[in-house]
Amino acid sequence: MEQYYLAIDIGASSGRHILAHMEDGRMVLEEVHRFPNGMTEQDGTMVWDVDRLFSEIKAGMKKCGELGKAPVSVGIDTWGVDFVLLDEQGQRIGSAAAYRDGRTKGMDGEVYQVISEEELYQRTGIQKQLFNTVYQLMALKKQKPHELAAAKTLLMIPDYFQYLLTGRAASEYTNATTGQLVNPGTKQWDWELIEKLGYPREIFLPLSMPGTVLGDLREEIQAQVGYNCKVVLPATHDTGSAVMAVPSNGEDTLYISSGTWSLMGTELKEANCSAESRAHNLTNEGGYDYRFRYLKNIMGLWMIQSVKKEIGGGLGFGEICEMAAKSDIVSIVDCNDDRFLAPANMTEEVKAACRESGQTVPETLAEVAAVIYNSLAKCYAQTIREIEEITGKKYDRIHIVGGGANADYLNRLTARETGVPVYAGPTEATAIGNLAAQMISGGALKDLADARECVFRSFPIAEYQV
Repeated sequence: MEQYYLAIDIGASSGRHILAHMEDGRMVLEEVHRFPNGMTEQDGTMVWDVDRLFSEIKAGMKKCGELGKAPVSVGIDTWGVDFVLLDEQGQRIGSAAAYRDGRTKGMDGEVYQVISEEELYQRTGIQKQLFNTVYQLMALKKQKPHELAAAKTLLMIPDYFQYLLTGRAASEYTNATTGQLVNPGTKQWDWELIEKLGYPREIFLPLSMPGTVLGDLREEIQAQVGYNCKVVLPATHDTGSAVMAVPSNGEDTLYISSGTWSLMGTELKEANCSAESRAHNLTNEGGYDYRFRYLKNIMGLWMIQSVKKEIGGGLGFGEICEMAAKSDIVSIVDCNDDRFLAPANMTEEVKAACRESGQTVPETLAEVAAVIYNSLAKCYAQTIREIEEITGKKYDRIHIVGGGANADYLNRLTARETGVPVYAGPTEATAIGNLAAQMISGGALKDLADARECVFRSFPIAEYQV
């Protein structure tokens, strides 16, 4: 009888339930359920509808049972930095604010009154992003102190969903590190920093590693989905899971986890919290088995996703990519400029950036897309040079995993601009890494090296030469 494992991978725009089993030494995937996600406005705040998302989680789990493929375990991953607070009765306080909400505006200045930006990086190794948990908590402290005062537990978004499934609250390491409150030396919360900032220490739970078995489903959940299974922590930060699925065991592997964000970097055994690293805005996020994901957050395909919604009509991403490949516009924008984080209109923002810099202004969908793709490739090339300079290593290949691995034109541009071969795939890297953590925990795979070898032989990898 097949043993099935279920990854629930929830991104900023959609979520999916992916079942997996092993067959002749290969991992076989089956998508069971897919559902939309997105931020909504509630009382002037951009929030995630976590109640609806949890209903979708249960609906997809129920489908597995109806197919006769009840999993032996399930794990949930999402984006990082966002969280919910629970009160003394274990009930959620307020809403689940989204990282693109404006509540953190000016909160960096409030934090830097307590600790300098330089020392904050030296202590955590995490790059400054105004939406990091450290700034979100300061926003709560300043704007809604009553909510923080009533809180007994802080749970990152995937931790909250797994709490609802099991009744057991736990904080998973990889996601916690994204918030800029974890010490990369101790690999636990930086208690001195937390107390300095005036955040209540008791809301932070001890950190648990990917592979931790939380336990069975609550009886109420078992009745709703039609079976029981174990809940196992994957690397609950989606990039943490995606990096587990990079099909290479080489120590000098460079990767791009390409989706809404482009996360470009390598794995380190020790965090690099140097001033030089901070100057290049590189980050040291926690990874599986206490590895560090040394990477840069690049705006990524969020820009294309936004343009598609605005002027793409019914075209698919592949069609837009092909159209962009035929354009000869050479204008470039800075993908990492905050102006592209949440503009009222991405298309107009790209045009404005080109106009302000004296470049040709893109007019058509193909031209706007070409500007974005070319700008991303240029940014990737700059980032590889920065990482090589800091690590003292020379990288001879780039592995692109995630949905962006399907962007043929961008992959070709990346090989051209970086001067190294690009290997694209697997596209469902986040779900695959989530499943790998469960399979290692359950004994179906031996360890991370075994998992990566399994990924290499299980999924097609496209090659782009310079």
